[in-house]
Amino acid sequence: MMSSLPSRSQEEIREICAGFAIYGDFLVAVPFGSGHINDTYQVTYDQGGVRLHYTLQRINHSVFKKPEQVMENIDRVTAHLLNKIRSRGEETRKRTLRLLRTFSNRPFVQDKRGDYWRAYVFVENARSYDVLESPKQAYLAARAFGEFQCDLVDLPGKRLHETIPDFHHTPKRVDALLEAVAEDRVGRAAGVRREVDFVMKRRDETELLLKLHAQGAIPERITHNDTKSNNILIDDLTGEGVCVIDLDTVMPGLSLYDFGDMVRGGTSPAEEDEVNLDKVGMRFEMFEALLRGFLSSAGEFLTEAERENLPFSGKLITLETGIRFLTDYINGDVYFKTRRPNHNLERCRNQFRLVESIERQMDRMSSLLLDA
Repeated sequence: MMSSLPSRSQEEIREICAGFAIYGDFLVAVPFGSGHINDTYQVTYDQGGVRLHYTLQRINHSVFKKPEQVMENIDRVTAHLLNKIRSRGEETRKRTLRLLRTFSNRPFVQDKRGDYWRAYVFVENARSYDVLESPKQAYLAARAFGEFQCDLVDLPGKRLHETIPDFHHTPKRVDALLEAVAEDRVGRAAGVRREVDFVMKRRDETELLLKLHAQGAIPERITHNDTKSNNILIDDLTGEGVCVIDLDTVMPGLSLYDFGDMVRGGTSPAEEDEVNLDKVGMRFEMFEALLRGFLSSAGEFLTEAERENLPFSGKLITLETGIRFLTDYINGDVYFKTRRPNHNLERCRNQFRLVESIERQMDRMSSLLLDA
């Protein structure tokens, strides 16, 4: 099973941090966040009697095979976002992640083990939520993700690197599932026939957005590609979605991938590994808030085909995520971090229950577009 590296000692982290242009005295580093992939620490420094915090992350290069390309993307995107925010005369303090640089002006440090690390200014008085708590919170989060896309429409320079090729190519995710079933490395395939059948009944639908893209109806954009609710920081005072985080997967993609993942991660009242499936379902009022929030900031640049498929995108990305959990379970839990033997299977079943809930409400979801 692939998981985080063993916890680093304070001395190791102190040495890693010494590579960044952080002034003052290192005090302590503590594990932070609940991400599936990277290892994250909150680091505290004393700077002339004032305690300041930074976010330190190890890039998991088992997942992100080319960490330097990941950091080049993030460096370009955050610099562009900062310039856009300043051009509007807005407060920049919390609006985008701020990368720290090394003394040689690089955006990352490579340690003695060969691991890559990055550091950000810690965003104070804001936090992420694994489950969005109100329609207002959903609206503001979706607006922030829509603004993120909108601000990157005019990113200058070459095309961004694909940090994980075919990340949201759902038909290839189905192929990978079938390959996992055929190989059956750890003898789990026989126990998930119902889940595999669930996918196969919906296989044709997985090609819809890619066909529209090939026809030119849905253009390629710069997208976040992992817009679950805990990848937006919500201001503790105002409740506003202030800062988009976890930028490893920012790369070329379809706008609908981002909205679909918001629906997946923001409409169910249950966390994605909830085992009581009676608690799992799409809350229509949360979908409506997400739709209106996203359109309030991204609506002007979306094509007709993009708008029409906003409801379907939620079903597609939820199905795809369930497929990824199922594939990893069959392969022996080699990708996602797990905390118990059937964790990925539980996540899969949770996602498939949400797909069913979305399907039951699809007509009602689509009707919202008529007056949005």
